[in-house]
Amino acid sequence: MRNLFLFVAVLFFGITSWSQEIEKDTIVDEIWSDSYKEALKQAKKEKKPLLVYFKGSDWCSPCKKLDRELFSTEKFKNISKENFVLYEADIPFNQDLVEKEKLKLNKELAEKYKVSSYPTILFLNHKQKVIAYKKGLILTEYYYPFFDSVIKKKRG
Repeated sequence: MRNLFLFVAVLFFGITSWSQEIEKDTIVDEIWSDSYKEALKQAKKEKKPLLVYFKGSDWCSPCKKLDRELFSTEKFKNISKENFVLYEADIPFNQDLVEKEKLKLNKELAEKYKVSSYPTILFLNHKQKVIAYKKGLILTEYYYPFFDSVIKKKRG
């Protein structure tokens, strides 16, 4: 009986910490738009490119690393506030992590832009035309020259 109790306790705490890890790795921040439609409107109004971040929050280890080492940094937040509109297109295995309509839209966007690897970052103009993209995980410091090239295209 004691072994059963110990097993249940370990299982419970393991699941609890795993679910907290997923929650911690999900980008929930005021700089990310919750609505794709509103993000497009904002991009048009502010004349900024729309960064669409395709990720799998509960299964994609490179996505989790990118969330921690890039998207949660003050450097990224400062650059993005000034230059981009942000939308996170999360496609988790546990579909309860994303609202049903948003998940459907995220899958449609992934199909439309032929996203087949995660993470993928797309930059779109307000007409939904791809300006630039980056697939997979690279060293964090290499994203900044990529962002700079998008900013220069916007100005040019």
